[in-house]
Amino acid sequence: MLFGKRERAIRRILIVEDEPLVAFDNEYSLGEAGYEVVATVDTLADAVRVLAEQEIDLVLSDIVLRGEGDGMDVARAAAAKKVPVLFVTGNCPIEARSLGIGCLAKPYSDKILRTALNALDRKLQGETVKRLPAGLSFYEGV
Repeated sequence: MLFGKRERAIRRILIVEDEPLVAFDNEYSLGEAGYEVVATVDTLADAVRVLAEQEIDLVLSDIVLRGEGDGMDVARAAAAKKVPVLFVTGNCPIEARSLGIGCLAKPYSDKILRTALNALDRKLQGETVKRLPAGLSFYEGV
């Protein structure tokens, strides 16, 4: 769009994070940046429930979660609804590459998270992203 803000592909986000302070920081930062955080959950069961009940544009998921299941199970559930997943984790396993759209390495700042989401949004809209923020990697096929 000329002389205006580009329409975002990512507007509604589900946060799946087992560390309460990280979850709170992400929720606050994304809300301030104009995203709608649909829910913040810390288990696979809660993530599956929200995916079934809500329209979601992106899932931000840690790999390690409370209870049974992990972030890769969340990504499988999201894939069934055609919702992309960006893993946010300290150590992204190789097998996650076939399940998510990319990975943002922990620790990261609020600014890096917002910059990563902007880059991902541009990528999802077919634009070329020449420079990625520190800690962000996209997986093949994205």
